[in-house]
Amino acid sequence: MSGGVCDRGQLMPVDEAIGRLLEQVPPPPLAQIIPLEQAMGRVLAADIVSPVNLPAWDNSAMDGYALRAADLPAEGGYLLLGGRIAAGDPAGPALRAQHAVQIFTGAPLPEGADTVVPQEICRVEGDGVWFPPVRLGDHVRKEGEEVRRGALLLEAGKRLRAQELGLLAGAGVARVQVYRPLQVGLLSSGNELREPGESLAPGQIYNSNRFLLAALLRGWGVEVHDYGVMADDLATSRQTLGMVASRCDVLLSSGGVSVGEEDHLKKAIQELGKVNFWRLAIQPGKPLAFGEVLGKPWIGMPGNPSAALITAMVVVRPFLLKAQGARDVLPVPLAVPAGFDWLQCNKRRQYLRARLVPDAEGRLSVELHPQQSSAMLTAACWAEGLAVIECEAQVHKHDNVMFLPFASLTQ
Repeated sequence: MSGGVCDRGQLMPVDEAIGRLLEQVPPPPLAQIIPLEQAMGRVLAADIVSPVNLPAWDNSAMDGYALRAADLPAEGGYLLLGGRIAAGDPAGPALRAQHAVQIFTGAPLPEGADTVVPQEICRVEGDGVWFPPVRLGDHVRKEGEEVRRGALLLEAGKRLRAQELGLLAGAGVARVQVYRPLQVGLLSSGNELREPGESLAPGQIYNSNRFLLAALLRGWGVEVHDYGVMADDLATSRQTLGMVASRCDVLLSSGGVSVGEEDHLKKAIQELGKVNFWRLAIQPGKPLAFGEVLGKPWIGMPGNPSAALITAMVVVRPFLLKAQGARDVLPVPLAVPAGFDWLQCNKRRQYLRARLVPDAEGRLSVELHPQQSSAMLTAACWAEGLAVIECEAQVHKHDNVMFLPFASLTQ
C-alpha cells in the first residue's frame, strides 16, 4: 500500500474522534448481582477469583488405563487389571504395584497413578493389559493446572460470552456482579420517514435506520428504548429530547445532523444542552454530532443507512461499550491481501463493504462489492466485513489491507 500525509482540512481523523468520545464516557451504571444464567453479554463489575482448583483433582484426559509409569519397562509390558473408575466415581483405593485400572475421561486418578494410556493402543490379555512404551504424566489433567484456588479467574470490565459463562460455571460460581444494562434512547429524525407496512406518499421513504440501529444496540448489550421518528419541529424535538434524557443514560439519533434548514434537532439540543459538530475523515459518514441533553450524552449520526451502519460500528460502538464498563472496546483488524486495485486517493478513510474469498489453494484475499454507496445496504448484506483504505492511499492487488469482520463489530 502506498500513501502520504492526509490533507484533511477541517475533517477530524476517525481515531481522534473515537479518542475524544472515549474521554467523555460517563461512569458505568450501578452494579447488580445476578444468576449466572442471566449474565450473557453483561459486563463484570468486579474481579472474580477462583473458589476452587481447576481441575479439582488429578483426572484422566482419555478413556484408557491408569498406571504408575515406573511399573513398566522402557519397552512396555504387562500389568494386572485392578479395577475400573468412571466419571463421577470416587478415586477408590490406592493403586497397587504392578497393577493398572480401567479409567474413563474425567474420572479421578487413584492414589499412586501418574499416567493414563489410551485404550486403543493397549491389548487386553487374560487378567491384565499389555501396554506400549509410555511417558510419565501422559493424558493426565493435573489438579489446578488450569486455575489455582484464589487466582484471578476473570477481570472486571470483561464482557461475558458463552466461554466465560462456562468457565465460571466450571468453577462453581453461581452469581456474578455485573453492571446494569445501559439505557439507550434511540431516535430517528425526518418528516419523510414512514414505518414498514405503511403506504408511502411522494417523497417519503421507509425508516430502515430504526431497525438497523436497534439491532446493533441490542447486539452490544444495551437496553434499547425506541422512541421512533421525531418530527422536524423545534417544539416537538425539544419536548421529546427532554423526555428521553429523563429516562435514559445515552441518547442516540440518526439524521438531522446536516446543514439543512429543516433540521431542528440541533437547535433543540443546543437549547437543552450543548452540541459539538464534527466532520469526520470517514467514508461513508462524515457528519457526526456529539453533545449532551440535560446532562446525558447524545450522539447524532448521519441519516444515510450505510453511513449510519458504519459510523455506528466504528465510532459509536466503542463509546457505548466503555459506557457499560467494558475494558476492551476497540476491534482488532486483520491484515489480508487485497484481491483488487484501489487507485483513487481520498481525503477520508474509507470503509468498503467486502468479504474474504479463498483461491484454489485456500489462501484468502479481500473482495469488494461493486456498489459502495452510502445510501444502500445491499453491499453490507453481501459483505462479511469492512476493508479499510487509509486517506490519500492507493492499494494494489496483493497489498495487505486491514479487514474488520462484522463479527467483531456487531457484538
